[in-house]
Amino acid sequence: MAILEGRNLRKTYRLSRNNTVEALKGVEISIDKGEMVAIMGPSGSGKSTLMHILGLLHAPDPVSGNSLSDGPAPELRLAGENVAALSDNARTRIRARRMGFVFQDFNLVPTLTALENVLLACDYAGIKGKVAKDAAVEALGLVGLADRGGHKPSELSGGEQQRVAIARALVNKPEIILADEPTGNLDSDRSAEVLALFRQFNREHGQTIVLVTHDSEVGEACDRVIKMRDGRIRDAGQRAGTPVMAIPAVAVPA
Repeated sequence: MAILEGRNLRKTYRLSRNNTVEALKGVEISIDKGEMVAIMGPSGSGKSTLMHILGLLHAPDPVSGNSLSDGPAPELRLAGENVAALSDNARTRIRARRMGFVFQDFNLVPTLTALENVLLACDYAGIKGKVAKDAAVEALGLVGLADRGGHKPSELSGGEQQRVAIARALVNKPEIILADEPTGNLDSDRSAEVLALFRQFNREHGQTIVLVTHDSEVGEACDRVIKMRDGRIRDAGQRAGTPVMAIPAVAVPA
């Protein structure tokens, strides 16, 4: 059963009056509930733009109607509901309650502690007080940082900062986690830890994981690899159920 489906997803960025970049050129994509999927491609292939649209951070371009090549109106379905044309407020509500995000640069607020950074996600979802704090403490415990909640990002290693970011993505128990180059700033050991965490939550909690990456080792750890080039999907990969490379067991520091 598909949890995310895109039809005729297009995105063009205007850099100046006479300079535009067509980042997505009518992408068709389907991601099943409970899959752990990698979207791979070279720089400029459109993979991050696609993730931003799947995660409702950006809206796909509407069809202009000026060209038959534009095709039908874009669709983006979340659990069957077309969310392509929702308002900014409606997209924000869905992101806060049903999705979690992890980015290469961690995106932690430097003046806040690890616990406070995780609590931000609760606040965005309208969860307050003791319920929020208990959820944030639990999330930090799940990523092996139960004793680091009072530390600010500058007091944490790169791997620890990324685990705080993962805890923030997990705290509201979202259906979908989207991660853009989540291992890009980590060494191989820390990358293995992060991948092991994603696989753990995918298998134990059934969360759908979408990883944008250029790292072939990340792709090999997933159920399926979707390959992009020049704003199009060139290979949608094989569905879950086919053999994939196992992730070595990694002990996450307590």
